[in-house]
Amino acid sequence: MQHRQEIDRHRSVVVELPLGDGDGDGGCATFDLEKAVCSHGLFMMAPNRWDSLSKTLERPLHLSENINDDDHEQSVLVQINQPSDSPHSLLLRVFGTASLSTIHQRSLLGQVRRMVRLSVEENKRVKQFQEICGEAKDRGLGRVFRSPTLFEDMVKCMLLCNCQWSRTLSMAEALCELQLELNCPSSAASFPDPDNQNQLKGVTFKSEHFTPRTPAGKESRKRAGAYGCSRKLLERLTEVEEIIDIGKPGVTVTPAFSVGEEVLKKSNLCRDTTEVCDVGTSAPFNLDPSEDRKLSSFNQLGNFPSPKELASLDESFLAKRCGLGYRAGRIIKLAKGIVEGSIQLKELEEACSNPSLSDYDKMAEQLREIDGFGPFTCANVLMCLGYYHVIPTDSETIRHLKQVHARTSTIQNVQRDVENIYGKYAPFQFLAYW
Repeated sequence: MQHRQEIDRHRSVVVELPLGDGDGDGGCATFDLEKAVCSHGLFMMAPNRWDSLSKTLERPLHLSENINDDDHEQSVLVQINQPSDSPHSLLLRVFGTASLSTIHQRSLLGQVRRMVRLSVEENKRVKQFQEICGEAKDRGLGRVFRSPTLFEDMVKCMLLCNCQWSRTLSMAEALCELQLELNCPSSAASFPDPDNQNQLKGVTFKSEHFTPRTPAGKESRKRAGAYGCSRKLLERLTEVEEIIDIGKPGVTVTPAFSVGEEVLKKSNLCRDTTEVCDVGTSAPFNLDPSEDRKLSSFNQLGNFPSPKELASLDESFLAKRCGLGYRAGRIIKLAKGIVEGSIQLKELEEACSNPSLSDYDKMAEQLREIDGFGPFTCANVLMCLGYYHVIPTDSETIRHLKQVHARTSTIQNVQRDVENIYGKYAPFQFLAYW
């Protein structure tokens, strides 16, 4: 029997992130938390949890964005909400603490801004895209959800390749469970194999913990409940029947799906800017009406592991524990490169702070030097960095073109077909496709 850490629900701090209500440099872009979050399949991957009833995003965040900072290993559970009676701000309720330093406030707010793309530059691009695509303007669309850190985005983009969507979700969840076990040894049961005793800094496991406990036929139903999305959506997410080549013949690729209107219900709109925050120990925060609601995500999952947490792990152990297969070695190499300084994520992100078409090939070439980063993974990572003119093509793209545009595309011509259809939205083809 595993022991899970419990969050102190009675100690929390509320931080306000104003969105603004004026034109400003942000181009007076409308912002809707639900549409910003439920815009890409990444929001369904652990440790994210979206509550469709309260329209709240819940997940752990690191106290520091700096991977070399000891605080980066410390996580706090954060719930993010856009109050209906105050739509021009986001409220972050941070659990397990009675106070936050200014540095920690800025770090948490920076991670939230990154996830939902709240920046002057992003706001300008939302406005430009909506000027090109009238439907996006009418529906308040134009942002694509991403992770609080580039490292998490990169690993998750690696998890999208060569497998069914259900397995992608399972691998992400296992990595977050592992992060909890690394930091809270009491959350893991005993693992009798002496060869594995030192692989997790004292953390041990039962062997059956390596085996998925959900039968294949029941996995979709479990995911629907865990991630707060509709049954219909989950059925759509598991439709992977086509085969596409991403460098090897006969490779099945996971779609990172968008979320349709079954999830995006009518909600309040607000405008966006980037301003300083306000912090307090109490503030209006409309969540689940039950005071006894357990904070499930962080009680049963950890945060997404940091490079430092993964860099020292044994490859075979990580592959088996999280079901990663060949990805384990590539993820560890990526983590080691970041920790040792040969891969500079901060420099990479700064170089993409104002994406331009002329820089794309250079950035893609730089990413392809990393083991495991083929064309599909690179295109998804660069999308996370703000390059929207390339549509990463996979089996879902072929299905989408057939269903929506009555195009029978193949491995050989799918890229040409998406360019013919979405080229008119340049340089925002990905946003129009999604």
